[in-house]
Parts: sequence; structure tokens; C-alpha cells
Amino acid sequence: MGDGETRLVAAVSARKWLEDPRLGYDGGVGSQALSCVAIAGARVSVAERGRVVCSLRVRAPVADAEGRWHAGAIAAAVDCVCSAVAYTVEAAATATVHYSLSYFSPADCDTEVEVEGRVVGRKGKLTAAVVVVRDKESGELVAVGRQWVTPAWPTKANKTSKL
Repeated sequence: MGDGETRLVAAVSARKWLEDPRLGYDGGVGSQALSCVAIAGARVSVAERGRVVCSLRVRAPVADAEGRWHAGAIAAAVDCVCSAVAYTVEAAATATVHYSLSYFSPADCDTEVEVEGRVVGRKGKLTAAVVVVRDKESGELVAVGRQWVTPAWPTKANKTSKL
């Protein structure tokens, strides 16, 4: 498989996983219970190398007692999108090395949000991504996540030791 074809397959796999997180990147059914709740109903509009854009409606199961999108659910959704956008570049499942999340405004239940993830850098085995969450109607910033990830297992590209 050529490099261009690998990139296309990785983007298609990331799209499929975001839209149905019960499936692993390889298409097999896995145990992704948290991802299933956090990004249920996500609709991916863009999935390309280094960029993923999706939208989802904040549902009652991920709302807090005040009817707002729970901070933990936002964190889980941002983590999922970060994983997917890193997959479009690495073509491998990733493990988080560093994660930071800033919250700016609440999103109420039934609000449609847009989540955009971008790979912003690579250094050695590490990939950096930024995920921005906005209210789709008003454009108001909800949260920004920054994450460093590394492939969860060795790949051809990240093997450096002969041990």
C-alpha cells in the first residue's frame, strides 16, 4: 500500500470510528464504552490527514444536574477527537502522554457543537494535536484541548531501538 493510500485509509478509519466508536480503527468490535457515550451521534464532515471536524448534539446522558454538558464528558469527547486526528497522521492507535483542557463557556443540553481537531506538530515519536469545541449556532468557544500522543505500540515509523 502506497503512502497516499495509507493516509486515505487512516482518514476513512478515523471517520468510521468517530461515527461508531464501538468499532476499533481496524473495524473490529471493541470495548469503547466511554467513547460510545461521549461522542454518540457524532457526524463527521471532514476527515483528512491532520484534520477532523465533526458535530454532535449534547444529550441528556452527558449533562450535569443543571442540564449543561458535563466537564468530564467534554474531556472525553475532546480526547476521542484528538485520538482520531492523530490516527489520520500516525495510522496507529495512540496513548496520551500529556493532556490539558481549558473550559470557556457551558453548552446546554440539546446544543449542537462543532469539534475540530488538528495535528499541530510532530517531534520524534510524539504528535501534538489541538481540539477546539464551539457552539455550532453562535460560534461561542466552549473548550480547547491540547494533547501530546504517541503510538500505543511500535510501528515501522517509530522503531528506533534494536533492543
